[in-house]
Amino acid sequence: MRTQTLMLIPLFALGACSEKTPDPRGVEHDETLLSVSATGRSETRPDEARFTAGVSTIAASAEDATRRNNEAMTKVTEALKTFGVAAKDLQTRQLTVNRIDWGANKGKYEAVNQVEVRMRAVDKAGEAVAATTQAGANVLSGPTLRVSDREAATKSAYAAAYRAARARAEAYAGAAGLKIDRVLTIRDGGDNRPPMPYYEMDAAANQAAPQSAAPPFNPGVSESQVSVRVDFALSEK
Repeated sequence: MRTQTLMLIPLFALGACSEKTPDPRGVEHDETLLSVSATGRSETRPDEARFTAGVSTIAASAEDATRRNNEAMTKVTEALKTFGVAAKDLQTRQLTVNRIDWGANKGKYEAVNQVEVRMRAVDKAGEAVAATTQAGANVLSGPTLRVSDREAATKSAYAAAYRAARARAEAYAGAAGLKIDRVLTIRDGGDNRPPMPYYEMDAAANQAAPQSAAPPFNPGVSESQVSVRVDFALSEK
């Protein structure tokens, strides 16, 4: 006689097998996922100006070119001190002595010394540039205008980006006859600000142009732009 074995499966196990697996996106089965991307902008007045000031000196010997260059650079740095530029705000960018093997100065030597200047008094940047040329600087570039604390400057842009995303989501939800139930994720898209402009002011033929007054200087404002992506769970009203 054959015997039969009956396997009894608990009802709760059968119920578990019939349950739907959770949505990996975080929405419930009666919710709709809406992903919205938006940008936010903020404007901040630059509080820092940077420019490069230097001296190019040509002489018959390397020693003479170096000596004369050192004397001129000392005058340039002294002029900058009168505008509150501290030693820590001066950084050497180029320091060279080379023999010239071409052109009218062939056989002579050129000494070049350039420093990057960080001006914390932005409104004095134009006067500082004029002062360096009057002191003997004949190689100039810049300025670039910056906001020293970029994170603080973009805080309002972050808030604006989220508000824009929320408003857009509410518009979509209303059009679809739904409502925003909750926020699932917020993804920071980073700072999308375009590169800051860079202005060249190299003196022609390495000769300083005499200036009797400071050149016009307008700091304007710097724009910060950030992007955000927000995932919303929508439900029926």
